[in-house]
Amino acid sequence: MLTATALACLLARLDPEPERAALDYERLRRTLVRFFEWRGVAAPDMCADEALDRLALRLEQDVAVKDVRSYAHGIARLLLLEQRRQPVCASIDEVPERAWSAAPLDEDEERRRACLDRCLAEMAAENRSLLLRYYEGERRAKIANRRELAASLGVSDNALRSRVQRLRDRLQECLEDCRDGGGASRANRREGTS
Repeated sequence: MLTATALACLLARLDPEPERAALDYERLRRTLVRFFEWRGVAAPDMCADEALDRLALRLEQDVAVKDVRSYAHGIARLLLLEQRRQPVCASIDEVPERAWSAAPLDEDEERRRACLDRCLAEMAAENRSLLLRYYEGERRAKIANRRELAASLGVSDNALRSRVQRLRDRLQECLEDCRDGGGASRANRREGTS
């Protein structure tokens, strides 16, 4: 648990001037939040806070740290590995949406997102979960994830790819229908038959 002394150590290492140290702290925190967001972590704010807490505790313990920001990023990378090793306990419907700090969406982008949400919601739960789980992770983690997914379903990697491609085709058809104002009727009819 973070102590006031540990936080003071971290702020002092960021800048001797308290106001600038507070600004540097917030800048570093935002950088870490983006780091976790870009890597698809479900709770990027909490992970950034955890990384900063660990950094502050290390500084309080007089660990030799030459560059505080680089050390913070190193802790964040290790924390990311820890997060990826943990089993996912929540269903995809329970995972909180990420808070996007981007500019407000224009009308077309809002409509596209609404269509995607609608089309995903109209898919059978197991198909939606399969489609979303297929794209989890990055690089090697994604490949390992897909192999585990195929094994859990008792199918080959190629069969899994084919199944996901069919789901993507249905999703694309639903998105086109939604965009054209026709709803997701064709995709729903097909979804019910598989």
